[in-house]
Amino acid sequence: MAIDYSALPSPCFILDERLLRRNLAIVREVQDRTGVTILLALKGFAMFSAFPLLRQYLSGVTASSLHEAVLGSEEFGGDVHVYCPAYRPQEIGRLLDLGSHITFNSLSQWERYRTELQASPRAISPGLRINPGYSPVTTELYNPCAPGSRLGVSATQLGEKLPDGIEGLHIHNLCESDSRALEFTLRLVERDFGRFLPALRWLNLGGGHLMTGEEYDLEHLYSLLRDFRSRYPNLRLVLEPGSAIAWRTGYLLATVLDIVPTAELPVAMLDVSIAAHMPDCLEMPYRPHIQGALEATSGLPTYKMGGLSCLAGDVVGDYSFKQPLKEGDRVVFDDMIHYTMVKTTTFNGINLPSIGIWREDDRFELIREFAYEDYRNRLS
Repeated sequence: MAIDYSALPSPCFILDERLLRRNLAIVREVQDRTGVTILLALKGFAMFSAFPLLRQYLSGVTASSLHEAVLGSEEFGGDVHVYCPAYRPQEIGRLLDLGSHITFNSLSQWERYRTELQASPRAISPGLRINPGYSPVTTELYNPCAPGSRLGVSATQLGEKLPDGIEGLHIHNLCESDSRALEFTLRLVERDFGRFLPALRWLNLGGGHLMTGEEYDLEHLYSLLRDFRSRYPNLRLVLEPGSAIAWRTGYLLATVLDIVPTAELPVAMLDVSIAAHMPDCLEMPYRPHIQGALEATSGLPTYKMGGLSCLAGDVVGDYSFKQPLKEGDRVVFDDMIHYTMVKTTTFNGINLPSIGIWREDDRFELIREFAYEDYRNRLS
């Protein structure tokens, strides 16, 4: 049954539960076919109202901050793998109370906190993030291996021996990438860090594995991971995709408030902000897909989409429609669940979109609405 957007609140993030389960079925098959562990990366998708479904397929989460670690521990349960580019002294104790694994970004961070970790009454497995010096990412903002990157330890920095006590290595160099990029990454890891692998307990291959994408070669992934595990049976392989879990599982519903004529194209003014509610569209940048819209086409009604903030550049895309847009029309942005809700802001005091779930029984459940207090309470 198609979603009837006319009856839903606007603006609103809408998770389609049926599409999420479809992705999770693929993730489960990857785990079953390869023996790897796949975790939920909270930095990409932290909608805890969906955790009851996610727990049926995943055994834990990865956290990039204390708050994510608390959320994962309290709302998801299971393993909590922690990695931060740098740990704050006042937070490390709490992180050691929550985590099952903790990765240090530098040798100096490991040296600073190793005594505290080793004195912890909990068994938490420590690792180091390594930088393989390769990433397929072309947008520098998102490239963790760009020259001068602060993320991870290089092979030359490690020398011939890992620090005593390190039990795993963590790599994160991909971004919505295919299995061929992972294959090249593993080749570099074996070449430059292979001397360490036989003595380790785990290898975290990070995120960026777009295994739920239509063009992703799953059979190649299965073969690649099984082959690597056969060479290093001592290693528990971990993947923590941010995008793949919630890839194309939902929408951002908006409403046209006004049509503003300009010297170029008319701008459809929406009750959302591109800058505040879907910032990746400006950061990456990319042109989001809108249901029912076409590429800018001569002879058809064509518009830019305008955001609600006073930022001059709060606009995105040139879209054509079969019929002219008018005040009150609904505009549905596709694929707005991963790396979107987690990055929203209240810039200009603009209210955050509501959050809801379109359940598998074709029933809409409104999970959360926001109000002035949510804006006020973030400020002093």
